[in-house]
Amino acid sequence: MTRVLQALGLLGSTKKNRGDLLFEAFLLLMALTLVGLVGLLFVELVMGSFPALPTFGWRFLVTQTWDPVREEFGALPAIYGTIVSSLLALAIAGPLGLLSAVFLAEFAPKWLERPLSFLIELLASIPSVVYGLWGLFVLVPIVRKVEIFLNQRAGDVPLFACTPWGIGMLAAVIILAIMILPYATAVARDVIRAVPRDQREAMLALGATRWETIWNVVIPYARSGIVGGLMLALGRALGETMAVTMLIGNRPDMSPCLFSPAYTLASQIANEFTEATSELYLSSLIELGLVLFFITFLMNIFARLLVLSMGKSGRR
Repeated sequence: MTRVLQALGLLGSTKKNRGDLLFEAFLLLMALTLVGLVGLLFVELVMGSFPALPTFGWRFLVTQTWDPVREEFGALPAIYGTIVSSLLALAIAGPLGLLSAVFLAEFAPKWLERPLSFLIELLASIPSVVYGLWGLFVLVPIVRKVEIFLNQRAGDVPLFACTPWGIGMLAAVIILAIMILPYATAVARDVIRAVPRDQREAMLALGATRWETIWNVVIPYARSGIVGGLMLALGRALGETMAVTMLIGNRPDMSPCLFSPAYTLASQIANEFTEATSELYLSSLIELGLVLFFITFLMNIFARLLVLSMGKSGRR
């Protein structure tokens, strides 16, 4: 047992008691279990993607056609919808979440901060289908009025040059922004609170205003944590399914117009999985899941590198 633990790097030069060694071995086993689950998920997705993988190859990623009748499938519209909707939702929720976090951590009195924090965090526990129902009956009518106004006033702009249905990309982006807001806000609030008080006092002692102190000292000091929270919110947006399926319109289209119906990878799988009657159709939907897996994996790598680079630059 000792030799095994030494080979795994758990037993160093310092002698440890058996309980510590067993506890470290158990922790290693749990970590390897998580890695193994991710590996099994990847293997299952790859196996389920046959025969679509050899049939379409790389064309699957760059083809816009999705025709179950002729069994021609391409993931490009769903990839486009996933990336565009997630980034637009982050563009809305990111600044709003940061400003909310600054207010909660720096300005709000205790009697107001606690209930506000509770209500914001409560948004994360609301089921996705409830967001979808609220979006259908409350958000969509409002969005349709806004779309009609924008179409009438700026119909020549490609972003607004299509029929205002209410259900489409814009409604999905807004509901996604609401759903990821608590993640961005809660993480940013906690990292801002963790900034040492000495940093604030030093800036104030130099004659800076409170806002200048927050903007020039607190936020730069906490930026790696803030970015980490934004990446967490982006990951939530990439994988959101039910609410987006109910609001995005579910059409494999790549339109620059915000009002146009679209698809995301998750919504297309959820919407069409029960309709897949052929083996190629089913494997193509599973391959969409494999594509989403890779997008999420690459996004997490990028987020980790970004946080590390910001942490290093902040220590210089």
